[in-house]
Amino acid sequence: MLYSFKKTKKVRQGFTLVELMIVVAIMGILAAIAIPKFANMLEKSREGATQGNLTAIRSAIAIYYTDKEGIFPGDLTTSFTSYLYPIPPAKATPLGNSTIVTGASGIPVAAGTGWAYVTNAASAYAGAVFANSTATDTKGNSFTTY
Repeated sequence: MLYSFKKTKKVRQGFTLVELMIVVAIMGILAAIAIPKFANMLEKSREGATQGNLTAIRSAIAIYYTDKEGIFPGDLTTSFTSYLYPIPPAKATPLGNSTIVTGASGIPVAAGTGWAYVTNAASAYAGAVFANSTATDTKGNSFTTY
């Protein structure tokens, strides 16, 4: 009787523990890199939305100004609602995602939330709207420069 000792190939099914650990480590490294970038992108989009909303408010004030023949609205809540309602929010995180409009006598000089509307007719900035915070955006610019 002849015995044949053939080497049989083992059929592999699945991955080894070492291979799985390497894949998990690579995924962890990629996630550690991607998550901060994603958070930064979210804040940049909030800042862009704030700039767009500020432009909408300024446009509505300009339309009011021309309709009323050179008179700015006294505030942005009562007689102004037919021009822009509701007031869009200041979405950037330091501005609190707020629709609050604060009366101001000039450019904001402190941190706040929402919008600042200059109601002082004697001011050079009469009728102007600013983001109501001196905090800085992701580029290092003050929100009052928007």
